[in-house]
Order: sequence, then structure tokens, then C-alpha cells
Amino acid sequence: MPRIALIHALVHSMAPVNQTFAREWPQARLMNLLDDSLSSDLAAGTAGLDEAMHERFEQLAAYAVNTGAEAILFTCSAFGPCIERVAKIHSGMPVLKPNEAMIDDAAGATGAAGALGLIATFAPTLQSMPPEFPPGVTLRTALAAGALEALNAGDTATHDRIIASHARQLADAGCTRIALAQFSMARARGACEAGTGLPVFTTVDSAVRRIRALLT
Repeated sequence: MPRIALIHALVHSMAPVNQTFAREWPQARLMNLLDDSLSSDLAAGTAGLDEAMHERFEQLAAYAVNTGAEAILFTCSAFGPCIERVAKIHSGMPVLKPNEAMIDDAAGATGAAGALGLIATFAPTLQSMPPEFPPGVTLRTALAAGALEALNAGDTATHDRIIASHARQLADAGCTRIALAQFSMARARGACEAGTGLPVFTTVDSAVRRIRALLT
């Protein structure tokens, strides 16, 4: 079975992707690399995705490759350009952004003629992710303020409730489907579906299906 490196910038991304692999592809051999200073530095700084941040991603990827990884899945959606550069450097193997498979799934889904509601709990994600959608996709975005803080405090019920509330607002605004932008948000999928009656896409489910298809 292939060895897959999962590279995380948020600790809360680890459990959802490992649980999804255990359910969808338990035979895969996983390694987890966490640098949670990536997200905190991006949120606190003014430099954005500068050259230093690119180099940090390249170093993490090089470490993963040197340990024998045959594919890399990044799990934080706010670092798209850094991941794209890593993918060019390691063009001989699958290197996936966390959101690319979900974007394809949501863009091509039933109801794609209507607006897609995109929710994030980490503000930089709503800067980096919308340009990755193909032309013609109408986006309505929402920042679920306070949800990530609740998750950090262990209050998963509040985390899910805040996200579901934004999903309902997007549904009321005419969205035909909802996308949850971060792996850490996958746990709120059921609450969003129940609250809106709309299809809800998660980055983690789409990503695991995509990387399995690429490697099998």
C-alpha cells in the first residue's frame, strides 16, 4: 500500500482526515506532519504567503518525500500558492491541495447553475480559496466567526452550531449547495445538511476519494 504524507497547519485537521482514511481506505499507510505555527504565523503576520512561507512548505514536502512518501495531501486551505509550488517541484507524484477535489465536486454537482455557499472558520482561507474555483461558479462566502475559537476550546457543539447558522443564511440567500472550506469543519456537515436540506461538500471526503483514485 502507498505511503501518504498528510501535512497539517491546524491540529484540528488531523482527526477528520485520519478518520476518513480509516473509513474509506484503511489499507493506506499514513504519516502525519503538523506545524501549527504555519496558521498562527499567517493569521498574525502581514507578509502573507511570502517567500519564507513558500520555503517552509518546500522543506516540509522534502522531509515527507525523504521518508518514502508516494503522495502528499496538504490539509489547510489557506496556503494554495505554496502548495502549487510544491506540486511543481514534485511533479512526479500526487501533491494535492486540500480543496481541489471538493472544488471539482461542488462545481460539477447538481444545482451547479445556482450560487455555491462557501463557509470558512479561518479568515485567510476566504482570501486564497475563491480564486481557485473555475470561471462561471457564483460564490457566496461566509466567515463563521467564533467557530474555530470554540473548537480550540473543545466546544464542538458551538463550533457546529455557528457553521450551521451560516449555512442556513446562505441557503436563505439562494445558494443551491454548501461547501465547508476546511478539514476541521467536516464534523459540521450533518448539522448543515439538517439545517438547510442542501447538498453539503467537505474538503476531507473529496480529497480522500481523489487521492485514492490517483494511487489505485
